[in-house]
Amino acid sequence: MAKVRLYVDHPLGQDQTVPLEQSQAHYLFGVMRLAVGQVISVFDGVNGEWDAEITQAAKRGGLLTCVAQTQEQSVPPDLWLMFAPIKKARTDFIVEKAAEMGAAQILPVQTHFTNAERIRQDRLQAHAVEAAEQCGGTYVPTVAPLQKLSAVLDAWDPARQLIFCDETLVGRATADLSSLASAPAAILIGPEGGFSPDERTRLLGLPFVQTLSLGPRVLRADTAAVAALTLWQQSKGDWT
Repeated sequence: MAKVRLYVDHPLGQDQTVPLEQSQAHYLFGVMRLAVGQVISVFDGVNGEWDAEITQAAKRGGLLTCVAQTQEQSVPPDLWLMFAPIKKARTDFIVEKAAEMGAAQILPVQTHFTNAERIRQDRLQAHAVEAAEQCGGTYVPTVAPLQKLSAVLDAWDPARQLIFCDETLVGRATADLSSLASAPAAILIGPEGGFSPDERTRLLGLPFVQTLSLGPRVLRADTAAVAALTLWQQSKGDWT
């Protein structure tokens, strides 16, 4: 059986003790049936991955002790994913896949045609943590609060190129990927209804915006996010 892997919000280091939250204790001891003396993998998003021995086990808590580092900290390229929230399950999917695929930060944005007026930031952050636990990464991207796209653009640092996945370019060949902006960069995926004419006009008029076609077919928002992240990671990211 594969070793259990757990994200902990606590600094890790040689012989460091790590207290467990009640939910973590329930998972380890109630669900996975682990016991004192067994070893799991832990990471904190800062100090890499460690083997940690269970030294105390109880229904509402427990204690781990770091034994040895098994993986150094790995930080993904400075790429953000910006997307308009859609239906709950598909929004969860976008966050999970963005974390798996190496997005450094995830920014939900509210556009003119965004259906969701609010998000559960804590729940989406938990999905990012679970994705990092499952994919073997040592980094957990931050899921930002929902913000209006206009406000995000108002405060934008022009040193970060914004890659606008423009649905009106469907049917055109994908751009030469060598021309994609390198990090720091951000990818922008629109809502199910696309961007409004005013939003498109503003985006196309900004000097730091680069448009990108995602191929000959119209993609759902969740598929588009995965496709755009794949193109960027393959060309400019840590997949090369």
